[in-house]
Amino acid sequence: MLAFAQTTLDRELSSISEQVRFMPDQALTRLQKIDAEARSASPAVYGEYLVQVAYAWRGINSFERSLQAADELISFARAGKDNVLLAKGMLARAYTLSRMSEHKASHQLAFEAERIANATNDLALRVQATITSGQSYAEQGNFPNALPKLQHAVDLARGIESDLTPLASALNALVQIYVQLKEYDKGWAVQEESMQVVRKLQSPGRMALALTTEYGLAIDTHQTDRAMRALLNNLEVVRKLGAQRMVATTLVNLSDIYLKKGDYPRALRFGTESLNAALSLHDTHTEATARINIGQAYLGMGRVADGKKSFELGLATYEKLGDKPELQIILSEYGSSLERAGDHVAAIAAYHRERKLSNELFEDERRKAVLELQEKYEAEKKQRQIDQLSHENLVKGAELDNRRLQQRVWWLLAVVFALVAVIVGLLYRKVRQANAQLEVKNLELKQQSSLDPLTSLYNRRHFQEFMRAHNVVERRGGDDMVGALFLLDVDHFKHINDTHGHAAGDAVLKMIAAQLRIALRETDMIVRWGGEEFLAFLPAIPRSGLEEVARRILYSISSQSLEYHGSQINVNVSVGFAPFPLIPVNTPLPWERAVNLVDMALYLAKAHGRNRAYGVHGFSNFSQTTMEHIEQDLERAWREGFVDLSVVLGGAPGVPPPAADAHSNVVPLKAPRKAGN
Repeated sequence: MLAFAQTTLDRELSSISEQVRFMPDQALTRLQKIDAEARSASPAVYGEYLVQVAYAWRGINSFERSLQAADELISFARAGKDNVLLAKGMLARAYTLSRMSEHKASHQLAFEAERIANATNDLALRVQATITSGQSYAEQGNFPNALPKLQHAVDLARGIESDLTPLASALNALVQIYVQLKEYDKGWAVQEESMQVVRKLQSPGRMALALTTEYGLAIDTHQTDRAMRALLNNLEVVRKLGAQRMVATTLVNLSDIYLKKGDYPRALRFGTESLNAALSLHDTHTEATARINIGQAYLGMGRVADGKKSFELGLATYEKLGDKPELQIILSEYGSSLERAGDHVAAIAAYHRERKLSNELFEDERRKAVLELQEKYEAEKKQRQIDQLSHENLVKGAELDNRRLQQRVWWLLAVVFALVAVIVGLLYRKVRQANAQLEVKNLELKQQSSLDPLTSLYNRRHFQEFMRAHNVVERRGGDDMVGALFLLDVDHFKHINDTHGHAAGDAVLKMIAAQLRIALRETDMIVRWGGEEFLAFLPAIPRSGLEEVARRILYSISSQSLEYHGSQINVNVSVGFAPFPLIPVNTPLPWERAVNLVDMALYLAKAHGRNRAYGVHGFSNFSQTTMEHIEQDLERAWREGFVDLSVVLGGAPGVPPPAADAHSNVVPLKAPRKAGN
């Protein structure tokens, strides 16, 4: 009777293990009903019960309870010295930590779980652990290690004849890594086999996962119609399955693909359905994405007020979630949508928010790089200290031996003194060498902390320290000679990354850095300001030459064409510039406020067509306004006659710059006269 109950419990857990991934709330209800039976069952059955409990709590975003179940399983496995259950517990904990964005801890657990699983005879567990290890390497960007792991997982899974589920999982993961590597032909070949295996399994849940992967592969290969078919088929499958969370995700993907096709009514329809599904599930992330898609659909349909309201609700949720990289992408899309809708003021505000967030992310990355460099330096320093102490201990041992030798053999005293002198000399030489190496390391650390690692230009920190130390710029040649600030931003940089990949984006940034070195003088300071933004500080140029420098910058970049993996990438930039110092009346503006005005001029260039430069030349009628009023809205201040602006138009991609004395692309902006003036 006990054996019969055990077999029934095994079958129930096997059924739940397939359900927990797709309908975790229903699976959790079933698990709670068998709690008492599972706790009195065999160690293997109880361990499998805890695995499914951890998965179910994770599936409904109850991460603390999921970690508790995983930790209970790990303790239980260690007490029973069961490596199979130990590896399963570590994997369960790794998956939950990954969902909590604690990727470093998740990866460490995944690698340790693979090591333990490979020492067992459980082939299905070894496949699962190998897949997880490969995916962890992929998240780290270590694709040379990730791809062989996932290929090995497929090979292992082919050896399991009794169950095709591990093979389906391994093939699905392999397709995803081929998509990340942009090896789409291999991806489609593996996807075809994956679909064949899933059809044999006759598992709606596995079919839904395979269709989702096919959607991603089709989107990346610009096969929009195929992606649409995969999503519509997936929606039918998950609705029949009753997997409401997957329904919500599929609906939001459908909304997104209709946005890409410009079919805003259908995008609105599926976005609204997705929002309602997410609200019923308390799925915050899908809710936020649905609101963003609804906002984009409204803006595309010309319903600007409704679009902004929905967009802002979605943005507020992303801000609470703290997902800064995703929030930066959404703000960029928000600015583009507002620009297309004709709301330039709101578009500029969205671009400002995006740039502020970009700067924060850039500073976070810089601090992380500096900390990693410092940790590396400290580790090397400690190793040198250990080596030095080892040498000192050897010397002390030699001295003791020499003293004993002196007592026994007096006639060797002179030789011993000579030997000690040689040893001391060698030690002194090593100390000098260590000090010299330490000085070199300090110089390297100082240099690396002031340079951007990608472009080898100065970084923002170096510029800030320079300006604090040189707050008053030296004037040369009287009032006609001024300093100048130029701030430029790459146009449509997100499109370059999305189309060609982030490596292409890095190549574009390096190309722009090289062109700026050519277009500007050796005495000019060029700075990687953050993300795709660059700043140039020119200490002394003729006041009349500002537009000429802006023209050189625009043409030096737009005239170049970057060849990347067989594609030609043409790049334009938008520029804001101003003389420095800027003096409204008698007191120069601090450099931070001057940069802020140049930034506002840059976003005027963005909002009015891109591939152009807007310059702030000075102020008029300043007694009738304030600097704070001007900084609130630069374009409005120009229209009111308080700011003098000019615009320099850029050239077409690949067109060489005009002669140095040509000014046909410089357009002075005359402000309308104020009433009564």
